[in-house]
Amino acid sequence: MAPAVPLALLALVALLAPGLGVAFPGCDYPAHLWCSSPEIAVACQAESRCANLSRPAAAPVELSLFYESLCPACRWFLVQELFTAWLLLPAEVLSITLVPYGNAEVGTGPSRCRGRSPQCRRPCSDRLVPQERNVSGKWQFQCQHGPEECLGNMIETCLMHEAKNFSTYFPVIFCLESGSSVTKNLEACLQVYAPQLDGGRIAACVQGDTGAALMHRNAQLTAALDPPHEYVPWIVINGKHTDELQEQAQASLLGLICRLYQ
Repeated sequence: MAPAVPLALLALVALLAPGLGVAFPGCDYPAHLWCSSPEIAVACQAESRCANLSRPAAAPVELSLFYESLCPACRWFLVQELFTAWLLLPAEVLSITLVPYGNAEVGTGPSRCRGRSPQCRRPCSDRLVPQERNVSGKWQFQCQHGPEECLGNMIETCLMHEAKNFSTYFPVIFCLESGSSVTKNLEACLQVYAPQLDGGRIAACVQGDTGAALMHRNAQLTAALDPPHEYVPWIVINGKHTDELQEQAQASLLGLICRLYQ
């Protein structure tokens, strides 16, 4: 009688020798095809041996930043954390949405901020006025840090509208937020980072109905936040905002994104 051949040896022979049959029920493919597709590798229980089969691409981490153009904490987070993470991470890892609008009500007193990188909180006052009002069919806005902030929000919103592509407009917004003036440096920032964009078209958007309509959309997006925002910057990651996510993002956004990306 011929000696018995161990099953492990048969499986190894089937894997290494093309056309010598199959080793597992449900695997109707010769061994040389086991790594030809993820489905066949699973059927033949050969995934660990198929180094050529790459993992399906993970979905990017989605981050939405609700901010005000002149809020010190917003500027710090955008410049120090968000822009740095965007530069270092591949495009498929991080998807960013910027919503420059801010706190939905404006108090008669100064805004309240706190900490080394102060969060610009919604004001506490007995006299609050809506930031957005419709006057004779036209949207008008008041902002926590005054008219200059409204203008900065509008400039960045119109810049995004005209540029369309995130990789085109984000460096310009970084330039504005990291510079001496958000509202006065547009032409200089465009010249350095996006000379192909027409500053005149952005100015026309800011001064016309298009800019007001875009700001109204930002107001609606901000009002729809769940839970409602209490301060800015307000960071939403993969559709969720929690105190823990906010703290982690402000402490080390790059580390947080790397932990979440799977």
